[in-house]
Amino acid sequence: MATLYEINEAILNCVEVEEGTIVNIETGEVIDIAALDALNMQRDEKIRNIALWYKDLLSDAEQIKAEEQALNQRRKRAENKALQLKNYLANVLDGQKVKESKFAISWRKSQSVNILDERKLPKSFLVEQAPKVDKAGIRKALKDGATVPGAELIDSVNIQIK
Repeated sequence: MATLYEINEAILNCVEVEEGTIVNIETGEVIDIAALDALNMQRDEKIRNIALWYKDLLSDAEQIKAEEQALNQRRKRAENKALQLKNYLANVLDGQKVKESKFAISWRKSQSVNILDERKLPKSFLVEQAPKVDKAGIRKALKDGATVPGAELIDSVNIQIK
């Protein structure tokens, strides 16, 4: 793994598997959190190395996300181009069948429903949606002094590593 910062190997070789346990990447050995605490380095060095590792992992995640978005855009372009070509063939062939060794074009009938005016539909054809909670609205109301049954504001302190 290429790291953005110089991070101590002993820290890099530990990954949290589940709360309270860590595993050595190279050996697969499962250790408890006490093992990380017992590493022979100063507290400040441990904190520095873990904070830098955290930033490095966030950087990796950001790069992966950017690549996912680029691949998603490429996929959508390919799908759109394929749809354009399919529509072109449909217009050119106008119901004619074509069969060769590497492809076959045929036609089948299908039906679909087109909704002209959703407001005129009988209620029996409408699907209920699960309600979603507007946490931003609740937060604003609570901050403005309103009482919202079933909700409360909780103050917390969150660590930020930059």
